[in-house]
Amino acid sequence: MSKTTLRKRIAITATTALFAGMLTVASAPVASAHNVAGGANIDARLGQVNASLFVATLANTTGAAATAPTKTLAAMHTGSLSLGLLAKDSSSGTAQTATALGGAVLSLYAQTSTAAAFSVTGGSLSGTFGGDQNATATYGSDLKSSIVGTNAIVAFTAGTATGVATLWTLPSTPGTYTVSLLTGFVANSAGVSQIPSYTNGLPSTLSGKITVTVVATSAGAVYSPVYSACNTATATLTATATYPSGVDSSTTVVANDGDWYIDFYLRDAYQVNLASGNVVVTATNGAFVNIGTAAGATPVAGTASTDVEFTNGAGASSTGQTVRISQPTSGAPLTSTVTITYNGTTVCTKTVTIAGHASKLAVANVGTQNLSTPTGAGSAQWMYQQIGLYSAGLFTVLATDSAGNIVTTPTTYGAFSADAATLTTTVQGMVFPTLASGTSSSSATRFTLGSFACGGTAGEANVKVKFTIAATGTVLSSDAFKARCAGTASTYVASLDKASYVQGELAKLTIAWKDSKGFAANNITAVGANTMSLPYMTGITLGALTAANPASATAVIANSDGTSTYTMTVGTTSGLTAGTYTGVVEFTAPALGVASTPTYKLTTGGDTTSNADVLKSIVALIASINKQIQALQKLILARR
Repeated sequence: MSKTTLRKRIAITATTALFAGMLTVASAPVASAHNVAGGANIDARLGQVNASLFVATLANTTGAAATAPTKTLAAMHTGSLSLGLLAKDSSSGTAQTATALGGAVLSLYAQTSTAAAFSVTGGSLSGTFGGDQNATATYGSDLKSSIVGTNAIVAFTAGTATGVATLWTLPSTPGTYTVSLLTGFVANSAGVSQIPSYTNGLPSTLSGKITVTVVATSAGAVYSPVYSACNTATATLTATATYPSGVDSSTTVVANDGDWYIDFYLRDAYQVNLASGNVVVTATNGAFVNIGTAAGATPVAGTASTDVEFTNGAGASSTGQTVRISQPTSGAPLTSTVTITYNGTTVCTKTVTIAGHASKLAVANVGTQNLSTPTGAGSAQWMYQQIGLYSAGLFTVLATDSAGNIVTTPTTYGAFSADAATLTTTVQGMVFPTLASGTSSSSATRFTLGSFACGGTAGEANVKVKFTIAATGTVLSSDAFKARCAGTASTYVASLDKASYVQGELAKLTIAWKDSKGFAANNITAVGANTMSLPYMTGITLGALTAANPASATAVIANSDGTSTYTMTVGTTSGLTAGTYTGVVEFTAPALGVASTPTYKLTTGGDTTSNADVLKSIVALIASINKQIQALQKLILARR
């Protein structure tokens, strides 16, 4: 028979798995999972009856395909072997896919509770059997169809699932072919359900289907970056988690004496784990590396910058492996580029950073404290307006190592304190209610929040923060910073940055608050809701927002010098009318505060020259010309 005729024919083999009774049609349950090529065969009993079709995926080193030597449902999968299977997806229902070499033989099996048939669009079927009842198949003249003998029906147990299996030899010509598992019975002209046959027809229910792509050569056993994975992590995952996750850790720096991990697995274009090869891990800048044995198992710390193992990258768990990266010297910052190769091919390059000991303290976002605050309580609102974190404080401290990496400051690492030698009767102590826990340069958690205590008199002092590293006893000190103490806002004055504006300009409104003694007010007590009426001016920033309320009613003074600034646009969408205006700015909290009334001039920006201005300019020009004529006359007379 020619190959063309072979490809055009549809191969059918039917196996009887139940009784010849009436068929009850029901919706098929969801199919079960399927192992990929190279994985263990799945027990057919784990699939859904009449809704799962399995392929033997167990690695085959015998050189021949086989169905199970024992035809019982329980043991059917144990001896099944496919030959030339390259890839298999993870489904077992009617939308399965696989890849195989030309001429490959796939060992197929399933459990059914009714008559069953296999149908293929190319190649041939052989070795078909009907499970526990030992029903045998007879083949048509072209050896591509078979039917179970009708006298075997009496041996079946009604309603009991049994195994069915067959070997499918694929065409040698590359292309796409399908195999379908059909279940059910066929009704004759009288409506009586009967065994499927060439005369009666095939079963009506599609219970499983695999679309197989036949290729001339295998793309297997070659590293594929598409189906492999490699990502950084700050802790190795458990073996039951998605491993690796396929996404690098969002952490940028781990703490001193911490470790980085690189989780990876290596697969080919058919999503099959690569065969064992030389996996080499190298690290720059002296970092220590060590390859672990399996996903979920934390490797011990390495002792060298290179590690070599003969492995397939899947490890003992078949789901992946882990590389551990450690500092060669505790306390010294490390940035290392780690490269993983498989048989000389680079499969992964990652750069990781481990911080060293803190070596610098930078103080910023310093506010003004209220008077008579012996506990040093700060303002959550002040910190929210400065860094977006609603937590009590009055200044921030950023700790970094010698390489500029951000360092976290938990109590296990060290302790903050005031430099006692810089305290005065004005600034009397410090507290640190929130410690740095993050290392991202964009996270507010990178800061330690501090506050200071004030006596009853307004004033200021240049103070310093200290940090003592527990492990080494090293004491760090910040640069001196100005800490101010003042009373609550009592009066305020609003002023604009210019006396006149042209339409389209930006105007800056500054509010200056003073306490009852005339000192710039503190940043602890809110100044209350505001009312601003400034004709033809529209606010862009009308003060800092709060965590609980987007209005400015609970906002504190924005700047440590007792001022807040607001930006306005001059003019409206419909323009403005030139002239001189007086605005009204009012805040509710200051007890002695009264409305402040800044005055300003507005122009449209066009030609505003009046007739009087033109006439005045003409008169001035004539006078200038007359003076020049008189001077010329004197010069002429003098020469005579």
